[in-house]
Amino acid sequence: KALSFGVISTTLMQSSSLVSVITISFISSGLITLASGVGIIFGANIGTTTGAWLVAGFGLKVKISAYAMPMLVFGVLLLFQKSRNLKGIGYILVGLGFLFLGIHYMKEGFDTFKDSFDLARFAVAGYPGLFLFAGIGIAATVVMQSSHATLVLTITALAVGQITYENALALAIGANVGTTITAIIGSMSANEQGKRLAAAHLIFNMITGLIAILFIHQLMAAVEWISARVGIASDDHTLKLAVFHTLFNMIGVLVMLPWIDRLVNMLQGMFAPKVVLSGQPKYLDDAAMEFPDTALEAARQETMRVWSHTIDVLSQAFGFTREQVLSDTDLAAVAQSQHKLPDFDIDKAYETEIKPLYSAIISFIGRSGFSWEKMQSEGIHWLREANQGMVDAIKASKHLRKNLEKAAGSTNEEQRMLYNNMRVQLSLLVRELEEIRLEGKDESPVLSLDHLRLVMKDHCEDLNASIAMHMSEGKMPGEMTISLLNDSNYAQEIFNKLVDTGETLFVRHNRTLSEAEQDVLLTEAELDELETASARSE
Repeated sequence: KALSFGVISTTLMQSSSLVSVITISFISSGLITLASGVGIIFGANIGTTTGAWLVAGFGLKVKISAYAMPMLVFGVLLLFQKSRNLKGIGYILVGLGFLFLGIHYMKEGFDTFKDSFDLARFAVAGYPGLFLFAGIGIAATVVMQSSHATLVLTITALAVGQITYENALALAIGANVGTTITAIIGSMSANEQGKRLAAAHLIFNMITGLIAILFIHQLMAAVEWISARVGIASDDHTLKLAVFHTLFNMIGVLVMLPWIDRLVNMLQGMFAPKVVLSGQPKYLDDAAMEFPDTALEAARQETMRVWSHTIDVLSQAFGFTREQVLSDTDLAAVAQSQHKLPDFDIDKAYETEIKPLYSAIISFIGRSGFSWEKMQSEGIHWLREANQGMVDAIKASKHLRKNLEKAAGSTNEEQRMLYNNMRVQLSLLVRELEEIRLEGKDESPVLSLDHLRLVMKDHCEDLNASIAMHMSEGKMPGEMTISLLNDSNYAQEIFNKLVDTGETLFVRHNRTLSEAEQDVLLTEAELDELETASARSE
């Protein structure tokens, strides 16, 4: 799939460099794996050969300047249309128009140049010439940042006899190697995954180029054989160059494809992952900011790290460990056995784990400078809300923790029982939300979240009723009752913030869910109606 994607996308965009940069952005934001990225790069090298066919087979065979101007005129007109599809067609027409116009002027320029100065006199035969012109091809591509441009120049120069056929082949090989410079530059601001992909691109193109130079005579013989079979004239060196370009890239892919896994393992050893502290961002690099979708995904991945840290903080704030909360441990039994909560500094955990990541996400979104589409804008808004909701839940847990500590060692059994029940229920909520996150691909998280809302709503009402009953029976003094009521509000705030965060991260931002599934989420008013109807039926 990755190989096919690389071929098709490069064929459509006519730029392996652009596909490489996009792939680095994808891999930096965690959208694809390194192996998939390497496959795309391999496919991009095959896809880029279509440019040589376009120029050699069409650009030099007809008077393309006659097509260029109409393309530019209609392309510019379509750019001013409101429809995105029409604008897209406009960009394609303008791009092709400038390409055809450029080929026309380059061909004319070389024709004029030929009369006053003959570059073919400087041709170098044999392997020294191959390595020399391959080096020129690399240098030209590095300067122009486009192997496509180098190939266009090579083909047009070959068409008017300014360079020899053999030297043109070497220039094509050099252009293939030189195109990796764009990926290398793009990887400088990427994480270790992006650097691995750029290295894979360089290794693949260098090996492919070396194979092409070492077996140049065998490849030329294969080109002659293929050309004879498909009807390419023996003196049509421009089309033969296109055949050669395609042939050596396909051979490179066939040679390297079985070694992808070993290449990936080698690159993982070469570029060890940077040690990222819990409060440091992992995905928010400049490479992920290349495109709105990858920037949004990077922010989502980082938000999921905030969620993981939030689970840690809340679990310990409620007197448990993360392992206890996320396993089948009987939390009620653990709470009953505790007469003192384990020491935990919420402020320190917030300052070192949550706040730096939250700040980095907001800063990343703010400096992206994109003109977000509607779906992307909604996604960014939801992510901001999710992060703020987790921060609010932690701050509420800080207030709740004070009385949880007092209640754990209290001699008032009613107070101790009610507070234990409160922290157990909140911890079970965290457990169920994490289960929804992990199982959301197989089961609809929408119904699970609505079930949680109903259960926790009932629990909060039962808690308030129990507090009122104990107070009326004189089992708890007024001051203790007021504290319990206040803490019940904190617990309800934590519950609401966590469920809203779960809805944002596991439902609304899950693009695999249909709009219909998202629309069935119950509102607060609908929950009240359900509860009222249930009470009447009872």
